[in-house]
Amino acid sequence: RDTGVLTLARDRLGIKPLYLTETPRRIRFASSLPALLDGGDVDTSIDRVALHHYMTFHSVVPAPRTIVAGVRKLPPATVRTIQPDGTSSEHVYWRPEHVRREQDRGMTARDWRDAVLESLRVAVRRRMVADVPVGVLLSGGLDSSLVVALLAAEGQTGLKTFSVGFHAAAGESGDEFEYSDLIAEHFDTDHQQILVDPARMLPAVDNTITAMSEPMVSHDCVAFHLLSEEVAKSVTVVQSGQGADEVFAGYNWYPPLAAVPRAQAVAAYAKVFTDRPHADMAAILEPEWLLRDDPSRAFIAEQFAMPGAEDTLDAALRLDSTIMLVDDPVKRVDNMTMAWGLEARVPFLDHELVELAAACPPEFKLAHGGKGVLKEAARGVVPDAVIDRPKGYFPVPAIRHLEGPFLERVRDAVNDPVAKARGLVRRDWLDAMLADPNTQRTNLGSNALWQVALLEMWLQERGI
Repeated sequence: RDTGVLTLARDRLGIKPLYLTETPRRIRFASSLPALLDGGDVDTSIDRVALHHYMTFHSVVPAPRTIVAGVRKLPPATVRTIQPDGTSSEHVYWRPEHVRREQDRGMTARDWRDAVLESLRVAVRRRMVADVPVGVLLSGGLDSSLVVALLAAEGQTGLKTFSVGFHAAAGESGDEFEYSDLIAEHFDTDHQQILVDPARMLPAVDNTITAMSEPMVSHDCVAFHLLSEEVAKSVTVVQSGQGADEVFAGYNWYPPLAAVPRAQAVAAYAKVFTDRPHADMAAILEPEWLLRDDPSRAFIAEQFAMPGAEDTLDAALRLDSTIMLVDDPVKRVDNMTMAWGLEARVPFLDHELVELAAACPPEFKLAHGGKGVLKEAARGVVPDAVIDRPKGYFPVPAIRHLEGPFLERVRDAVNDPVAKARGLVRRDWLDAMLADPNTQRTNLGSNALWQVALLEMWLQERGI
């Protein structure tokens, strides 16, 4: 305080957010973007580059941008120092290299398995420290199941676990209770199975949007919001399995990248990861919001060009685990849990575990259909039925397949006079989507209409 120097810092993996708004005479910062908007004196125009990222990276807008031009966010693992005269500097203090380390030379697949399991044990143990009981958000997948197993191995008794499910829609199941029940029974947890009444779904959509610091298109947000509401009635701290897929190569777009020459890495990553090609924006956005060049492809190229990560897969995992993960799954869980005063801890984002995984040879991570080294580490720790099951997701069928009141909510948002005055999206595209709301999907299978509508609903919720 005496020096007049302000130092702002963010944790290594961006688990907690830090937003900023600046004028020549003042800087304000907060842990949520809406808090800064509520303070007034913010440029609330739409950042066109951020809009392009939103429409390309399934709503991820990498730091320092946000969709609101007058608000920025400090990148993860960054310290910003602001001098009394207003000048500032930034320093990145941590970044996993995703290269093979000399100290790991000669390690076998079994050695990597053992190292990963021990590192995860330590990560879970570190996140047990609390003055209150620690529960687990149990999806029934490998990652959260492994967290439950390691907590049980640490001697935590009466462990509370929680799973959420939804009624099926359009022939798609809305729960994975088969597997979460298996884990709860195997480890004798105090388990709560939450099947959401369909009558709660529509109000939950608006409540979820209110809880978002930034617009997030994933239907998982609604699931986590409803789950957190119930969990917060029993515990105030939980561990979650978020991050394992990005850290240990669990997604289906990773294997195709393994054999891609480094010179073709940017194009290959864009093909498997982005929502749509840059050229397709012209059919969706009004001309004033289009950009001649492709800033999202340029962003990928910039990240891939950084030192280290000599293989294409390593470059993709580095980008996903340090940037895409931060502004999608991590932010999603943090926003939805904190809306109910619930603290979510993420052992798979323990920085020492992330460093170990980054050094692990890609072939060990890709084995067994993805997350191979993690599956080997889990063998004998969790039931084989969970390890060998097909990869699941957090399904919310009512949003993936828009119909009835959910479609009407979308229709109201995009037809609102405020939306028409904003003029982000072409009318002919919207009319076609409203007439056939569930056919057009993004490259990764999300509902294209929901992506646009969610942004508009969030902006309207914020009075923008």
